[in-house]
Amino acid sequence: MQLYNKLSAKERAELIEKAGKDRLTLSFYQYAKITNPQEFRDQLFIVWDKLDVLGRIYVAKEGINGQLSLPADRFNEFKAHLDTISFLKGIRLNIAVEQDNMSFLKLKVKVRHKIVADGLNDDTFDVTNKGIHVDADKFNELIEDEKTVLVDMRNHYESEIGHFKNAVTPDVDTFRESLDIIEEDLKDHKEDKNLVMYCTGGIRCEKASAYFKHKGFKNVFQLEGGIIEYTRQVNENNLDNKFIGKNFVFDERRAEKISDDVIAQCHQCGEPFDVHTNCANDACHLLFIQCDACKEKMNNCCSTNCKEIHALPFEEQKALRKGQSNSNDIFKKGRADYLPYKKDLRNIFENLKVDKK
Repeated sequence: MQLYNKLSAKERAELIEKAGKDRLTLSFYQYAKITNPQEFRDQLFIVWDKLDVLGRIYVAKEGINGQLSLPADRFNEFKAHLDTISFLKGIRLNIAVEQDNMSFLKLKVKVRHKIVADGLNDDTFDVTNKGIHVDADKFNELIEDEKTVLVDMRNHYESEIGHFKNAVTPDVDTFRESLDIIEEDLKDHKEDKNLVMYCTGGIRCEKASAYFKHKGFKNVFQLEGGIIEYTRQVNENNLDNKFIGKNFVFDERRAEKISDDVIAQCHQCGEPFDVHTNCANDACHLLFIQCDACKEKMNNCCSTNCKEIHALPFEEQKALRKGQSNSNDIFKKGRADYLPYKKDLRNIFENLKVDKK
């Protein structure tokens, strides 16, 4: 019985191309108590592999988090299977704003300690005591309220290419970092301010809202379905779009265009640009923003050193990597010291006018 992916990304891409079918990219999550995550994981893989589902799915004792794609003509079968699982019946599926048949090229269903690496000890608070979910219309109304503090719960490289107008965008590398920063900077306004949060699909805000309620915040709200669902509702209901730029996504597409605004810049030359890439040097693989001109000039590399290494014969590159771990720069996500136009660090609330009365 097959329980793991056996095809390479290249082989899968060829099969998708040959099939000639449109695929749907979607995401969903659900916090739930799963007694045996490994058994549940194996059952999902067996069914989804037969449905030609591809993607990255995490299963843990606290629930499931999935980003995936599947043939559009098998969507109803997939949805019917979800409905056979008690805690997934009728679940909202976030359909991607922009579709790409190659968004995922492998089916990876993994058992993890948590469905989102949040660094929290959930035993100290009730994760089900979450904030108020609001739709796009209510969200637009809330963020115009002078008593509202709007916070982007994503990491710096995500908000760099797109975010809501007037949102606080934490300069952090991980979700966990932002929690203490937000609590500290708003500690005097736990009762008189609306704390409104958003993220890509809602999963990070789900946990954060419960955390902040535990910390004493009285008026906690989160955007239902995140940026993905917000965009769908804006388009379907002809609402005012408050999001500028692109929505960063964790698949081969890298981003979805929500508005025509380009708010980021190439990290190498400073020209307006908002497309992330990974350094072509396999020993580096740094995620950064690189415009087409710099990509050609630097051979898709982040530095002169990486360009020189990438130009070496493959066997020489392989020999250089032997016994070496990736540089710590890989974790900087566009903040490497040698990138002249990387995003500046700053106090995330320095420009926020909070009424002290």
